[in-house]
Amino acid sequence: MENFSDLGIQQSFIQSLKELKITIPTEIQRKAIPVLLQSHTDFVGLAQTGTGKTAAYGLPILHKINPEYPEIQALILSPTRELVQQIKKQLFKFTKYESKKIFVEAVFGGEKIDIQIKNLQRTTHVVVATPGRLIDLIERGDIDLKKVKTLVLDEADEMLSMGFKQDLNRILRYTDGQRKTWLFSATMPEEVQRIIKNYMNPNSPRAEVNRDNQVNENISHFYFKTTLKEKYDNLVALLEQKGAERGIIFCRTKAGVQSLTTKLQEDGFSVGALEGNMQQRDREKVMRAFKNESLQLLISTDVSARGIDVQDLAYIIHHQLPEKDEYYTHRSGRTARAGKKGASIVLILPNELERIYQLQKALKIQFKAI
Repeated sequence: MENFSDLGIQQSFIQSLKELKITIPTEIQRKAIPVLLQSHTDFVGLAQTGTGKTAAYGLPILHKINPEYPEIQALILSPTRELVQQIKKQLFKFTKYESKKIFVEAVFGGEKIDIQIKNLQRTTHVVVATPGRLIDLIERGDIDLKKVKTLVLDEADEMLSMGFKQDLNRILRYTDGQRKTWLFSATMPEEVQRIIKNYMNPNSPRAEVNRDNQVNENISHFYFKTTLKEKYDNLVALLEQKGAERGIIFCRTKAGVQSLTTKLQEDGFSVGALEGNMQQRDREKVMRAFKNESLQLLISTDVSARGIDVQDLAYIIHHQLPEKDEYYTHRSGRTARAGKKGASIVLILPNELERIYQLQKALKIQFKAI
């Protein structure tokens, strides 16, 4: 069994990994780290969320930083502020035993831009950013990316499906020159392939993890046949059966999220809502309550749940089936993280059974009827 020193990771990083109880490399780490450490190359990694991608690109980035050189040398783009903050936190933990300090800054929307500008005026080696806020900083002339050697696009498919296509193209054009691009994505829709074609070396190495199983193998899939009239009562029965376990319920629309949240709250369930019109403050408040377990359930739209990484989520319930296959992957991927098991349960109306068969075929998964 390979360990991190076999992959070429230096001792100071291994020490901090040990402290974080990370001792055995995951598949994407085994495939990506040696390539990224040893060569100056573009790279495409196909891997789900929760497979250890941050360390797979983060450790090679930290190895390549020259701490003596006070310029931004690496840029990591990620779709949501939660993910950006999480990546920054992880990189910071990896560098705990480094003798020379590596400085990482995070920039994202929803926080005063002046604070972030001030932070960037200090020595910064790595910037972790959401595309929108980064464009603001570029336009104001408050960030210099001319010396960036490595650009990471993390969760590229999510960034594109959230509408960051133009921003990404501008950033890729802006940082052009000597930089290498490392792209990580759970799925490979056309738009992601276009970025690879336009901005990356066509022969760059690729690593794929579980290509056949786009969906995490630790998730069990169920469908529950219901009718419009009985749907709510069936949902309540399911939740009561789940007892104190925590989960997320997905609806297709903001209105659906709001009405379901109100109903469940009136029936005494501990629920919070996440939807697109929320102020960042309120969103963070709900997420904090969910993470510290004072809320038991989240009700969310597809886009609002992007980037949620909460440990020990027992299940996902699809109040309505998602529009796209990959949304099913993203939704169900919120459970069964870090090697744990989880359940994904879909409530379907009689005419939706066909869609279940279609999902089984497209995602190579097996549904059981409840």
